[in-house]
Amino acid sequence: MRDFETAHTAFLEHHLQMRTGERRGRLERGHREAEKLFCANVWWPLRGNFADLHPEYEVLDWRGLSYFCDFAYMTWHVKLIIEIKGFGPHVRDMDRQKYCYELNRETFLTALGYQVVSFAYDDVAQRPELCMTLLRMVLSRYQPEASPVSINNVAEREIIRLACMLGRPLRPIDVETHLGINHRTAVRLLHSLCTKGLLSSLTGAEGKHVVKYELLPGAIKLL
Repeated sequence: MRDFETAHTAFLEHHLQMRTGERRGRLERGHREAEKLFCANVWWPLRGNFADLHPEYEVLDWRGLSYFCDFAYMTWHVKLIIEIKGFGPHVRDMDRQKYCYELNRETFLTALGYQVVSFAYDDVAQRPELCMTLLRMVLSRYQPEASPVSINNVAEREIIRLACMLGRPLRPIDVETHLGINHRTAVRLLHSLCTKGLLSSLTGAEGKHVVKYELLPGAIKLL
């Protein structure tokens, strides 16, 4: 934890030195308990550094007005906005106009090429492992180079994502269509995931042939 405190202090000082005026004031006022808790419970355990993470990041909304996001993770190929939302200010205390503004802002940011990810404060505080798993899934879409893998492992990860997206057992044809591969290769990859304990095979009505593959608990954590 001491390493985190040192790195977090340096992280904030670095961004404070780079800012002036309202941008600096916003960082001094805006980076509070929820934002630090996200850094301590989610980002630091997952990444181990604060490279390319920007606190209280300024963007313009569709009206041309400044808006400060809790965090932005910016690299040459990633534009990720991260928001930590407490129940009070974001749900209980929100009126209809603020609700509309928030939805319009997120849609506008998506149109500009940002991906907007929101975490509940309660999850950050009480269920950080879930936040880490979900954030890891988001980042893995952009950063396959973060953990060098063979093409088979890349394909296997994509099959797990496909199972999550479909929300039902996979058929070989689903994998063939999604990855653009032939039937034999699709079946081989599905069998490989079964031997690793990530999928289970399901037989047809007569119980003779495997026809579907079901995602097993724990597979999502590997994304």
